[in-house]
Amino acid sequence: MKVQRYDYISQFCLFEEFMAELAAMIRDGHYVLSKEVEQFETDFAQYLQCSFVSGVNTGTDALTLALKVLEIQPGGEVITQANTFNATVAAICLAGARPVLVDVDENSFLMDTKEALTRVNSKTRVFLPVHMYGKATPMQELLVACEKQALHLVEDAAQAHGACIEGQRAGTFAILGCFSFHPSKNLAAAGDGGAICSNRADLKKRLDAIRALGQVGQNNHVYLGYNSKLDSIQAKALAWKLPKLDEWNAKRRNVARIYREQLAHLPLRFQAWDGKEEHVFHLFAVRTDRRDQLLEHLQSNGVDAVVRYPTPIHLQPAFSDFGWQKGQFPVAEALARELLCLPIRPNLTESEMDYVCACVTSFFKSNVVVRKAYSL
Repeated sequence: MKVQRYDYISQFCLFEEFMAELAAMIRDGHYVLSKEVEQFETDFAQYLQCSFVSGVNTGTDALTLALKVLEIQPGGEVITQANTFNATVAAICLAGARPVLVDVDENSFLMDTKEALTRVNSKTRVFLPVHMYGKATPMQELLVACEKQALHLVEDAAQAHGACIEGQRAGTFAILGCFSFHPSKNLAAAGDGGAICSNRADLKKRLDAIRALGQVGQNNHVYLGYNSKLDSIQAKALAWKLPKLDEWNAKRRNVARIYREQLAHLPLRFQAWDGKEEHVFHLFAVRTDRRDQLLEHLQSNGVDAVVRYPTPIHLQPAFSDFGWQKGQFPVAEALARELLCLPIRPNLTESEMDYVCACVTSFFKSNVVVRKAYSL
């Protein structure tokens, strides 16, 4: 059996109907910041229960423009976590700010917010937590700190479309929340895309100008802007999929529940989850000190497992100028060595899940047999 990570086409369940709508849109001749973009922005804002959404070209642009619109000056510091994807820290640098990394919690794999609070100084401007793997970062302590110290909170929700804390959507706690619609995401474009959500009309107005070459009215360039607009075709694809997002997330949670139940007897660790929390499982990560051997075993048996972020941010060559050292963020480094992601998608079948779990189990059983034979 082969178990694939992705099955993009299945999300267009009424493909011919979608293509007919797409063809009509193309014949209409409005391709940039069209009514389709406006409609998706409205729909996504309603889904998130926030006031405004601005569609942009990518999730990286969403982060960069969010920091730009907050006018973080050169030398201003943005506190984020050491186990995130490159784009989070790259966006901080591209916005002209300085990234300050903190380690992550051993159980949740999320920002160590207590450490983050200790890193605040006179240069700090923003906390930028990342909702890793679809699990929402607790916001309360960061929100209190922001209010007391006049700091901004920006959320990287690129992996957390629909995740909640006590009924409130990830991305809506902060002054700005940033999303990616890369094809791998829970809410995925048929290409790439991103969005920024907010509850402030002034930020929405400035964002919409900055994403469109800094224009306020034709040829009136008020800001030093970017050319970063959500494509109309991608907006149509996203609007088509959005009504299914909660259902798909519920199916992901069910896959995660089955994995955890069937693998509970093995020497694996999982990201903390109480079974009730609205985790959306963009990725399902298992932790083992035999990660690379397990990966090879799964792939050789047709399971499309993958390692995400095998080199943590502080050890990436692109960020060598910041002087971060090996051993500085031990939990992030351990996760980079030990985490492996099993296939998870809404339409994963029972037989596929059983097969994945059987393959994982067979790896550990065979390793036990080998070790016993060697000891004899």
